[in-house]
Amino acid sequence: MSLPNSPYEAFVQTTRRFPDHPFLHIPASARRVYTSDPHGECTALTLSYREMLAAIETQRVEYARAGYGSSARVALMVDNRPDFFVHFFALNALGASIVPLNGDSHAQEIVYIAQHSEIALAVGIGSGLVRLREALGESIPIFDACAPAGQDIASRQVSLPLHITTSAQTGAEVPDIHPATLDDECAIVYTSGTTGQPKGCLLDNRYFLSIAELYLSEGGLCEVRTGVERLITPLPLFHMNALACSTMAMVLSGGCVIQLDRFHPRSWWQDVATSGATIMHYLGVMPAILLGLDDPADADAARSHQVRFGYGANVDPVHQRTFESRFGIPLIEAWAMTETGGAIVIASSHEPRDIGTRCFGRPRDGMAVRLVDQEDREVANDVPGELLVRRAGPDQRQGFFRGYLKDAAATDAAWQGGWFHTGDIVRRDDDGNLHFVDRLKNIIRRAGENIAALEVEACLLEHVAVQQTAVIAAPDALRDEEVMACVVVAPGHAADRTTAASLQQWCLERLAYFKAPGYIAFVDALPTTSTNKVQKTRLAAFGANPLLAPLCFDLRAFKKRTV
Repeated sequence: MSLPNSPYEAFVQTTRRFPDHPFLHIPASARRVYTSDPHGECTALTLSYREMLAAIETQRVEYARAGYGSSARVALMVDNRPDFFVHFFALNALGASIVPLNGDSHAQEIVYIAQHSEIALAVGIGSGLVRLREALGESIPIFDACAPAGQDIASRQVSLPLHITTSAQTGAEVPDIHPATLDDECAIVYTSGTTGQPKGCLLDNRYFLSIAELYLSEGGLCEVRTGVERLITPLPLFHMNALACSTMAMVLSGGCVIQLDRFHPRSWWQDVATSGATIMHYLGVMPAILLGLDDPADADAARSHQVRFGYGANVDPVHQRTFESRFGIPLIEAWAMTETGGAIVIASSHEPRDIGTRCFGRPRDGMAVRLVDQEDREVANDVPGELLVRRAGPDQRQGFFRGYLKDAAATDAAWQGGWFHTGDIVRRDDDGNLHFVDRLKNIIRRAGENIAALEVEACLLEHVAVQQTAVIAAPDALRDEEVMACVVVAPGHAADRTTAASLQQWCLERLAYFKAPGYIAFVDALPTTSTNKVQKTRLAAFGANPLLAPLCFDLRAFKKRTV
């Protein structure tokens, strides 16, 4: 069998091998969200590779007849529904590229991405269709993903032939499938902008196939069995993890994607157990939330699951060992970025994993890594430095993103000196394992000391009065920057000076004095992204002038070096 040149070709090849294996499973809890009656009766949906390919072929023909083919870009705003997969593979078969959109995007965000990526068409469903029409009006054609049947894929007949190749089957001439190459543009995934507008990462077919191959060849605790695995994920399809990693890993291995609409803590274990999931993908916040649940109704499901490993990033060190012990699931911490996914993915899939230290394993053969200081000098073991990566060998960018759309300057800056600058601060231990410290932008520089916001956050989260926290930098005329903690107090605790002083003292007893917060501001909630990551840029106003923040306490005078 020839190697595939595109996600579509990979899907066709797997369908020939495992036509009746399940490709997609949507639990009843997720399907219920997409109905007009969220409290009504709903059953789970399972679609085989044969059934899904039939739907893909039907959609491919519809797109081709409408004139959308090679080099076209099409925005998809269809949430995590089964239709996303249909449109993605159908467009890929024609050589078209998708631009996945966050369903929570505001009009100005949609307009920016639509204009910046020069899409020829936007596809929506449900509330996404409404948002597209509000944002784009008549400026760009908008297609209802339910048309023409007026139903989503879960409600349609999908028993068409495995391959639609003749006019006799459709009543008209069927356009040819695009002769794909690995270099064809497959998707543009926009990364959340930390400064200015989001950047569009150009991802080609090679990227999608390579990230899956890296996942399947990881081995160790992450062994993937051909034709067996069922991977459950609540992550959004507009991000590379669900779109490229989990989807394509299951396609190449003949496995099943169990796609949730989003993370629902109360129904999580029930969905995991009843769906027969064997792999789970997680975000760091998920283990913390699941450990905090006290729901006897979920106890049996949490014990009866078949999950062999979890795969994700940024689990709190305090929670990792407890979660693994309670639920019997090793949490494999991994590192990657949208820009690096098809080339560099590092995971703690082999023992020793150094649980509870933010360890994400060692680079594999073919992956080159440097840790450097601000002057681009290599740092010693256990000294934090910025992580720089590239492929070993002659083609050092193979599998990486192709660049930032219409931003050659940003692309060149990211690849300064022939290494991709990740912006992540990492340390290497004496055994060669890498440990995540923090994002470079989250490093607070106080009186010549570098302080990782993540370390201070982890310390505060151990305090009984803290439900959530985000640590940012505040300007300081004497020390350059000061540590500022924005805190959501746990129920039953007061947002007052006494609590603030208690939190600072807690940190002073556990961290070097200079790492303790000099300012503590109490907030009702922290701004988050669609994947529950705190948007620290939206807290910038607090940091710029902390004493103007409501319920902010200046505790700098109590930060003193002790012998």
